[in-house]
Amino acid sequence: MMHTAVGWHVEMEFSEDETHTRAVALVRLPDGSEVRAHGHASRHHTDSHQPRVGEEIAGARALNELAMQLLTKAHGEIDSASGRTSHPIHV
Repeated sequence: MMHTAVGWHVEMEFSEDETHTRAVALVRLPDGSEVRAHGHASRHHTDSHQPRVGEEIAGARALNELAMQLLTKAHGEIDSASGRTSHPIHV
């Protein structure tokens, strides 16, 4: 049996200043919808300047938020299709 392969492409963008890193994650779904989430990181004044670390933290937070939004979206679609409230999807 053949299955259609579906790919999702996630885009990440970062903006930084001396103490803050902000990330935006965006995924475009096959149905044409988009889900966007934000994350941030703050550098403590005693920490050394390591932009990659700020990107990793802010990016992880944005991706976590993206995951939660996708779960919420899936719940709504399950509920609409079934006509009832679905059981929580735990992560």
